[in-house]
Amino acid sequence: MRMLIVGAGGAGAYFAARWAAAGRNVTLLARGSQLAAIRANGVTIHAPAGTATAKVDVTDSPAAAAKADAVLFAVKTWQLADAVAPIVPHLGRDAMVFGVLNGVDCANQLAATFGRGRTLGGALRIISYVESPGVIRHVGVDPTIVVGELDGGVSPRVQRLHDTFTLEPAVKIEASPNILLDVWRKFLFFAPVSGVGSVTRSTIGAYRAHPASRAMLRAAIAEVFALGRARGIPFADTAVDDALAFIDRSPPDGTTSTHRDFEAGRRTEIDALSGAVSRMGRESGVPTPTHDFLYAALAPQEARARAVPTARTAP
Repeated sequence: MRMLIVGAGGAGAYFAARWAAAGRNVTLLARGSQLAAIRANGVTIHAPAGTATAKVDVTDSPAAAAKADAVLFAVKTWQLADAVAPIVPHLGRDAMVFGVLNGVDCANQLAATFGRGRTLGGALRIISYVESPGVIRHVGVDPTIVVGELDGGVSPRVQRLHDTFTLEPAVKIEASPNILLDVWRKFLFFAPVSGVGSVTRSTIGAYRAHPASRAMLRAAIAEVFALGRARGIPFADTAVDDALAFIDRSPPDGTTSTHRDFEAGRRTEIDALSGAVSRMGRESGVPTPTHDFLYAALAPQEARARAVPTARTAP
């Protein structure tokens, strides 16, 4: 199975390097300084288990999609439309597409372009980032991609993805029988930690330990839980406690990509996180006062970042 990864950030470059090192057929679509560094020196990963470097087949040509059996989009939520458009003319008729973007709307956006039958749902678990061009820092969380059919069930193509690309412990592929639930499970903790971490400018360990910010965090999780239930997501009754327990197990010095983007003055994904919770809450009649506050507090910084041309984040 031939995989094209679109986006060479902390997730895309990490998985490309791990798969390339294991002999999997993978190509990474990159640009700018990241493209130049990977072409010259490969991808170096600094991880809790040690440092490794792998040569990766990297290109800036969307025509690489013509050879792909699967295309994995690993860009920012606001970059997806621009990332998809160049792929469309080249993708083969039988190729499948999926994304591991934050938020809950990626699969719908991909299906609108490629068709529901060619689109899988996906979710990602990892804390990693680009430390410098060609260098990825994996801070923690077992690197996991969850993938599944939009209508549920584990199909032969999902099983094939699992069997081909799982590389324990460096990469785990979970074949999900209910990918919509899994996408919302991630959203249940990621939207809250992104908002709370960004507004407090604190690490996970700091804001989960302080009583006031921990209360804010729990309230934000509870709002996503109520919203998901209202929209038909079958969260378990223990989902809020489970999400908080996962956060408590996360590396204490961890931060989200949204938090890091705010600190760097770059455009962020807050619109797809607390902003989306607020919008969906209004649509569904579910109060979301914590996310309303988080979005209102962060929106001016987001607007300022968008106004600065150099604040762009490359996939």
